[in-house]
Amino acid sequence: MIHENRALRGADRILGSIHPHAGKMRRRSLIVAVTAATIAWGSAGIAQTVAALPAGGMVFTADEYSSTLSRIDLASGDVTTAPATIVPHNVQISPDGSLLLAVGLAAGGGDEHGGEQTPGSMEGMEGAGELVLFDPQDLAAGPMAHIPVGMHPAHVITDIDGKRAFVTNAEDDTLSVIDLASREVIATVATGDYPHGQRTSPDGRVIWVANVNSGNVSVVDTSTLKEVARIDVGVTPVQVGFLPDGSRVYVSLRDKNSVAVIDTKTQTVIATVEVGRGPIQLNATPDGRFVYVANQGTEAIPDDTVSVIDVATNSVTATIRTGSGAHGVAVSGDGKDVFVANMFDGTVSVIDVASQTVLANIPVGKGASGITYRP
Repeated sequence: MIHENRALRGADRILGSIHPHAGKMRRRSLIVAVTAATIAWGSAGIAQTVAALPAGGMVFTADEYSSTLSRIDLASGDVTTAPATIVPHNVQISPDGSLLLAVGLAAGGGDEHGGEQTPGSMEGMEGAGELVLFDPQDLAAGPMAHIPVGMHPAHVITDIDGKRAFVTNAEDDTLSVIDLASREVIATVATGDYPHGQRTSPDGRVIWVANVNSGNVSVVDTSTLKEVARIDVGVTPVQVGFLPDGSRVYVSLRDKNSVAVIDTKTQTVIATVEVGRGPIQLNATPDGRFVYVANQGTEAIPDDTVSVIDVATNSVTATIRTGSGAHGVAVSGDGKDVFVANMFDGTVSVIDVASQTVLANIPVGKGASGITYRP
C-alpha cells in the first residue's frame, strides 16, 4: 500500500521551490499546518490526522544542482540555504554536533552527480574533490576549512569519536582518511571499483564501503586503515546500512531494484529484498525494527517512494510516497521520524514512523541528495 499525503503535496506546489543565488542567504518560514492536516492513505481511502512535526533538531541537505547547503530548523520551520563553495553530494554532522562536513567536486570541477548520469553511478565524470567544514549554527559564515581529497568524492562519514573523517573517492577507487584536528589527509586506503556510500559499524571497528562498479563491499579496519575483506553482494551496490546491534548490513542494489542483506559475522548474503526502482540510500531505525530505503528511479523515469523493510521478516511492509527522486535517508535519534532528501524536486519528506505517513514535504535547495540529522 502506498501512503500519500495529498493535502500537503498540494500545499507544497503552492510554496514552490527554492532557487538560491550564490553569495546570498535565503530564509523561508514554512507554513506547514500539520497538526490539523488530514491526509488520504492511497487506495485505502482512510482519512487520518497527522501528528505535529518533530519539536526540535535540525536537518541538513547537500543541494547538488544549486551548489548549496540547506538547514531545516524543525522547531521554527525555518529553512536556511547557503553557498556550499563546492558541488556537494553528501553531508554529515559530527557526533558532537559541532561540525557539518560536506563533500563534492571543487567548484567548476565537473558536472553534478545527477545531471544526465544514472543516479549513483557517476560514470564518465571527472573532477578533483574537496571536504568542506562548516559551523552548522552559522552557514552564512562560509567554510571553516577546505581540505583536498581524491578524485570525484561521493560520501563522507566520521568515526564514532568524531576525530577522523572518511571520504570515498569514486574515480580513484580509494578512501581518504582525514584528521579533523589538523585538517589534513593522513592516509589513503584502496577499495573496490567506484566506492560510493559508506558507514561505520556501531562498535566503530570497521567501515563498510559500497563499490558500485565491482559489485562488492569493502570492509576497512579503522585501526590499521587497511581493507580486510571484500564481499560480493550483487549488481551496482550504492549504499550500506548497519542494524544498531551490528549483526547485519543492508546494501542497496540500484540496478536490481533490491537490497542485499549481509550477516556481518559470516560476511555472506543471507537474503535479497525487492524494493522500488533505483534504490540509493537506506538507514535503520534505532530500535532495529525497520530499514527505510529511498527509491530514486532515474531522471527520465523518476521514482518517488520509500520502501520500509521489516527486519524480522526481511520483507517490505509499507511503501510511502515522497517527493520525486527519493535519494538520501536520515533517522532522528529517537527513531520517531525519518527524513528523505528528494533529488528531482528539491524537497525533504518528513515521515512519521508510527503511522508510516509523510507529515510534510519541505522545499530546500535544488538537487537535494545527501542528508543528515542533528538533535
